[in-house]
Amino acid sequence: MFAKGFELTIWLSFIGIIGSIIVGLVCSLLQYFKVPVFHQIASVYVEVSRNTPLLIQLFFLYYAFPVFGIKFGAELCGIIGLIFLGGSYMAEGFTGGFNGVSKSQLESGKAIGLNQWQLARYVVFPQGFSLSVPAMAANIIFLIKETSIFTVIAIPELTNTALDLIGMYYRSNEYLFVLVIGYAIILIPLSIILTLLEKRVRYGSFGN
Repeated sequence: MFAKGFELTIWLSFIGIIGSIIVGLVCSLLQYFKVPVFHQIASVYVEVSRNTPLLIQLFFLYYAFPVFGIKFGAELCGIIGLIFLGGSYMAEGFTGGFNGVSKSQLESGKAIGLNQWQLARYVVFPQGFSLSVPAMAANIIFLIKETSIFTVIAIPELTNTALDLIGMYYRSNEYLFVLVIGYAIILIPLSIILTLLEKRVRYGSFGN
Protein backbone atom coordinates (compact mmCIF):
# COMPACT_ATOMS: atom_id res chain seq x y z
CA MET A 1 0.00 0.00 0.00
CA PHE A 2 2.84 2.38 0.81
CA ALA A 3 4.57 1.54 -2.47
CA LYS A 4 1.40 2.41 -4.41
CA GLY A 5 0.93 5.59 -2.35
CA PHE A 6 4.56 6.52 -3.02
CA GLU A 7 4.15 6.08 -6.78
CA LEU A 8 0.90 8.03 -6.81
CA THR A 9 2.43 10.90 -4.82
CA ILE A 10 5.33 11.18 -7.26
CA TRP A 11 3.01 10.99 -10.30
CA LEU A 12 0.55 13.61 -9.05
CA SER A 13 3.42 15.86 -7.94
CA PHE A 14 5.13 15.58 -11.33
CA ILE A 15 1.99 16.47 -13.32
CA GLY A 16 1.08 19.26 -10.89
CA ILE A 17 4.56 20.80 -10.97
CA ILE A 18 4.85 20.73 -14.78
CA GLY A 19 1.38 22.27 -15.09
CA SER A 20 2.21 24.89 -12.45
CA ILE A 21 5.39 25.93 -14.25
CA ILE A 22 3.55 26.33 -17.57
CA VAL A 23 0.64 28.28 -16.03
CA GLY A 24 2.99 30.40 -13.93
CA LEU A 25 5.21 31.25 -16.87
CA VAL A 26 2.28 32.27 -19.08
CA CYS A 27 0.70 34.41 -16.33
CA SER A 28 4.01 36.04 -15.49
CA LEU A 29 4.72 37.01 -19.10
CA LEU A 30 1.20 38.37 -19.51
CA GLN A 31 1.69 40.52 -16.41
CA TYR A 32 5.23 41.55 -17.29
CA PHE A 33 4.32 42.78 -20.77
CA LYS A 34 0.92 44.08 -19.58
CA VAL A 35 -1.02 42.36 -22.36
CA PRO A 36 -4.43 44.12 -22.50
CA VAL A 37 -7.24 42.32 -20.64
CA PHE A 38 -5.19 39.14 -20.17
CA HIS A 39 -2.81 40.66 -17.65
CA GLN A 40 -5.76 41.78 -15.49
CA ILE A 41 -7.21 38.25 -15.65
CA ALA A 42 -3.82 36.80 -14.71
CA SER A 43 -3.52 39.22 -11.78
CA VAL A 44 -6.97 38.28 -10.45
CA TYR A 45 -6.14 34.58 -10.77
CA VAL A 46 -2.84 34.98 -8.89
CA GLU A 47 -4.48 36.90 -6.04
CA VAL A 48 -7.40 34.48 -5.69
CA SER A 49 -5.18 31.41 -5.85
CA ARG A 50 -2.49 32.61 -3.45
CA ASN A 51 -5.00 33.84 -0.88
CA THR A 52 -7.14 30.70 -0.63
CA PRO A 53 -5.97 27.41 0.97
CA LEU A 54 -5.55 24.32 -1.19
CA LEU A 55 -7.95 22.54 1.17
CA ILE A 56 -10.78 24.94 0.26
CA GLN A 57 -9.92 24.74 -3.44
CA LEU A 58 -10.13 20.93 -3.34
CA PHE A 59 -13.44 21.01 -1.47
CA PHE A 60 -14.80 23.39 -4.10
CA LEU A 61 -13.60 21.24 -7.01
CA TYR A 62 -14.69 17.93 -5.51
CA TYR A 63 -17.93 18.84 -3.74
CA ALA A 64 -19.22 22.13 -5.21
CA PHE A 65 -18.66 21.58 -8.94
CA PRO A 66 -20.93 18.49 -9.10
CA VAL A 67 -23.82 20.71 -7.96
CA PHE A 68 -23.41 22.56 -11.28
CA GLY A 69 -23.15 19.33 -13.24
CA ILE A 70 -19.34 19.35 -13.46
CA LYS A 71 -17.78 16.25 -11.92
CA PHE A 72 -14.11 15.29 -11.79
CA GLY A 73 -12.45 12.19 -10.40
CA ALA A 74 -10.51 12.58 -7.15
CA GLU A 75 -7.08 12.39 -8.80
CA LEU A 76 -8.01 14.89 -11.51
CA CYS A 77 -9.33 17.25 -8.81
CA GLY A 78 -6.02 16.90 -7.01
CA ILE A 79 -4.03 17.71 -10.13
CA ILE A 80 -6.23 20.70 -11.02
CA GLY A 81 -6.03 22.00 -7.46
CA LEU A 82 -2.25 21.63 -7.35
CA ILE A 83 -1.83 23.41 -10.69
CA PHE A 84 -4.28 26.15 -9.66
CA LEU A 85 -2.35 26.81 -6.46
CA GLY A 86 1.13 26.19 -7.83
CA GLY A 87 0.62 28.30 -10.95
CA SER A 88 0.15 31.45 -8.88
CA TYR A 89 3.25 30.82 -6.77
CA MET A 90 5.30 30.03 -9.87
CA ALA A 91 3.96 33.20 -11.52
CA GLU A 92 5.17 35.32 -8.61
CA GLY A 93 8.56 33.63 -8.70
CA PHE A 94 8.95 34.16 -12.45
CA THR A 95 7.75 37.76 -12.14
CA GLY A 96 10.46 38.44 -9.58
CA GLY A 97 13.06 37.00 -11.94
CA PHE A 98 11.77 38.89 -14.99
CA ASN A 99 11.71 42.14 -13.03
CA GLY A 100 15.37 41.51 -12.26
CA VAL A 101 16.29 41.91 -15.93
CA SER A 102 17.88 45.34 -16.25
CA LYS A 103 16.12 48.06 -18.26
CA SER A 104 19.27 48.59 -20.29
CA GLN A 105 18.88 45.05 -21.66
CA LEU A 106 15.31 45.79 -22.74
CA GLU A 107 16.25 49.14 -24.26
CA SER A 108 19.08 47.51 -26.16
CA GLY A 109 16.70 44.89 -27.51
CA LYS A 110 14.22 47.54 -28.63
CA ALA A 111 17.03 49.55 -30.20
CA ILE A 112 17.94 46.69 -32.51
CA GLY A 113 14.29 46.27 -33.54
CA LEU A 114 13.08 43.35 -31.42
CA ASN A 115 9.32 43.13 -30.98
CA GLN A 116 7.57 42.07 -27.74
CA TRP A 117 7.70 38.36 -28.57
CA GLN A 118 11.39 38.53 -29.50
CA LEU A 119 12.19 40.50 -26.35
CA ALA A 120 10.45 37.84 -24.28
CA ARG A 121 12.20 34.99 -26.06
CA TYR A 122 15.74 36.31 -26.40
CA VAL A 123 16.13 38.83 -23.56
CA VAL A 124 13.60 38.54 -20.76
CA PHE A 125 13.06 34.78 -20.56
CA PRO A 126 16.70 33.52 -20.58
CA GLN A 127 17.88 36.01 -17.96
CA GLY A 128 14.69 36.08 -15.90
CA PHE A 129 14.42 32.30 -15.79
CA SER A 130 17.89 31.92 -14.28
CA LEU A 131 16.98 34.50 -11.63
CA SER A 132 13.75 32.58 -10.93
CA VAL A 133 15.37 29.20 -10.26
CA PRO A 134 15.65 29.62 -6.44
CA ALA A 135 11.96 30.56 -6.15
CA MET A 136 10.95 27.78 -8.54
CA ALA A 137 12.94 25.23 -6.53
CA ALA A 138 11.27 26.32 -3.29
CA ASN A 139 7.84 26.11 -4.92
CA ILE A 140 8.51 22.59 -6.22
CA ILE A 141 9.30 21.39 -2.69
CA PHE A 142 6.24 23.23 -1.39
CA LEU A 143 3.91 21.63 -3.94
CA ILE A 144 5.13 18.11 -3.22
CA LYS A 145 4.42 18.61 0.47
CA GLU A 146 0.98 20.01 -0.36
CA THR A 147 -0.01 16.64 -1.87
CA SER A 148 -0.59 15.51 1.72
CA ILE A 149 -3.79 17.63 1.62
CA PHE A 150 -5.18 15.23 -1.01
CA THR A 151 -6.21 12.92 1.80
CA VAL A 152 -9.36 15.06 2.31
CA ILE A 153 -10.74 13.84 -1.03
CA ALA A 154 -9.63 10.25 -0.45
CA ILE A 155 -6.74 10.11 -2.92
CA PRO A 156 -4.58 7.18 -1.72
CA GLU A 157 -1.26 9.04 -1.67
CA LEU A 158 1.30 8.61 1.13
CA THR A 159 -0.50 10.48 3.91
CA ASN A 160 -3.90 8.93 3.18
CA THR A 161 -2.32 5.49 3.02
CA ALA A 162 -0.68 5.99 6.42
CA LEU A 163 -3.97 7.15 7.96
CA ASP A 164 -5.83 4.16 6.51
CA LEU A 165 -3.27 1.73 7.89
CA ILE A 166 -3.34 3.40 11.30
CA GLY A 167 -7.13 3.08 11.30
CA MET A 168 -6.93 -0.62 10.44
CA TYR A 169 -4.04 -1.76 12.63
CA TYR A 170 -3.66 0.98 15.31
CA ARG A 171 0.13 1.10 14.89
CA SER A 172 0.54 4.85 14.71
CA ASN A 173 4.27 5.13 15.47
CA GLU A 174 5.33 2.59 12.85
CA TYR A 175 3.19 3.97 10.05
CA LEU A 176 3.98 7.60 10.81
CA PHE A 177 7.68 6.72 10.79
CA VAL A 178 7.31 5.06 7.37
CA LEU A 179 5.39 8.15 6.18
CA VAL A 180 8.26 10.42 7.23
CA ILE A 181 10.76 8.13 5.49
CA GLY A 182 8.63 8.13 2.33
CA TYR A 183 8.61 11.93 2.08
CA ALA A 184 12.31 12.08 2.96
CA ILE A 185 13.12 9.69 0.10
CA ILE A 186 11.33 12.05 -2.30
CA LEU A 187 12.31 15.44 -0.91
CA ILE A 188 15.93 15.13 0.27
CA PRO A 189 17.44 13.95 -3.07
CA LEU A 190 15.23 16.42 -4.95
CA SER A 191 16.35 19.25 -2.68
CA ILE A 192 20.01 18.37 -3.32
CA ILE A 193 19.44 18.22 -7.09
CA LEU A 194 17.63 21.58 -7.10
CA THR A 195 20.40 23.18 -5.03
CA LEU A 196 23.03 21.93 -7.50
CA LEU A 197 20.89 23.16 -10.41
CA GLU A 198 20.56 26.57 -8.77
CA LYS A 199 24.35 26.82 -8.34
CA ARG A 200 24.98 25.67 -11.90
CA VAL A 201 22.49 28.15 -13.39
CA ARG A 202 23.85 30.96 -11.24
CA TYR A 203 27.43 30.16 -12.26
CA GLY A 204 26.45 30.01 -15.94
CA SER A 205 24.64 33.35 -15.71
CA PHE A 206 26.76 35.34 -13.26
CA GLY A 207 30.01 33.45 -12.89
CA ASN A 208 29.82 32.95 -9.10
